This record gives sequence, C-alpha cells and structure tokens, in this order.
Amino acid sequence: MKIYLLERRQLIQRPRSETFAFFSDAFNLERITPSFLRFRIVTPAPIKMEAGAVIEYRLALFGAPVYWRTVIESWDPEKSFVDSQINGPFALWRHTHSFEEKGQRQTLMRDLVEYGIPYRALGRMAHALFVERWLKKIFDYRAAMIARLMEAEDKEEERIERNRAIASQSSRHSAP
Repeated sequence: MKIYLLERRQLIQRPRSETFAFFSDAFNLERITPSFLRFRIVTPAPIKMEAGAVIEYRLALFGAPVYWRTVIESWDPEKSFVDSQINGPFALWRHTHSFEEKGQRQTLMRDLVEYGIPYRALGRMAHALFVERWLKKIFDYRAAMIARLMEAEDKEEERIERNRAIASQSSRHSAP
C-alpha cells in the first residue's frame, strides 16, 4: 500500500490554550467540515478526549453513506494529539494535530495526515484522479472555518470588553 501525506500549517490568532480547547471538543469537527460530507458524530456527548477515546462518525463520500470510527492514539494537552482510523474508508488514516505557541495570542497549528487508499492500483488511480484534490478541498474549507470561528470568538470578546468599558464609564458619570 502506498502511503500519502497531507501537511497543513495554520497560524491561529488565539492563545494555545484556547486553540487546543477548541479542538478538545470533538463536536467542533462538525463545525469545520464541509456540509457536502453530511458529517455527524454519532458517539454520545460528552466525549472525554484522552488516549484511548473512540469516536464514531457517519458521513457521505460522493453520496454514499460511510461509517468511520477513530481512536485517540495519543493525547498531550495543549501540545498535540493523534487520531487513527479503526474502521472507515481508508486503508490507513493517522492524523497528527500539533499546537505551538507563537506569541501571547498566536498558535501555529500543524496537521499531518498519513493515509493510504485500499484497492492497490485502483486506489492509486483514484488518488491521482480525485482523492488528493478532494482532501485538499476539505482541508482548505477546514482552515477557512477555523479562521472564521476563531475570529468570531475574538470579535465577541472585543464586543464584550467595549460594552464593559461603556458600562464602567456610564456608572462613573452617573455616580453622585
């Protein structure tokens, strides 16, 4: 089996603790996955993320329903975690997520996906024809959604701080 690599890096404008907390909630995966995959986590909430945790999903690949089951292979809070496919569409799927602090409010997130496609020569042909492009499209969408969601949280925090400042100024001006 040929093993392929997909590598991504994304600078996230959030502290590492907040970035890791976002990825510690398995249900955020639904938020950052393109809707055309009809991706749903079927493991009941709450999911305690730790080494050995098993997560089950349902999704659609090219319209066909797929069951996917992964295990958290390793869990190093605020630094990294690895999820690997137990059952699913790939012959191999091992996704390493790592988080590096790049300043007080910046985190460099790295994704390294090692994957293999079943069916030997047919799998290699499928990879060349569409799987590689399809995975890149999914990870492009994921990066855009991560940026959008993290930015939205940042803007909400700024709005709350502005409102607090306004309320504080109002209370000072209205005091006798």
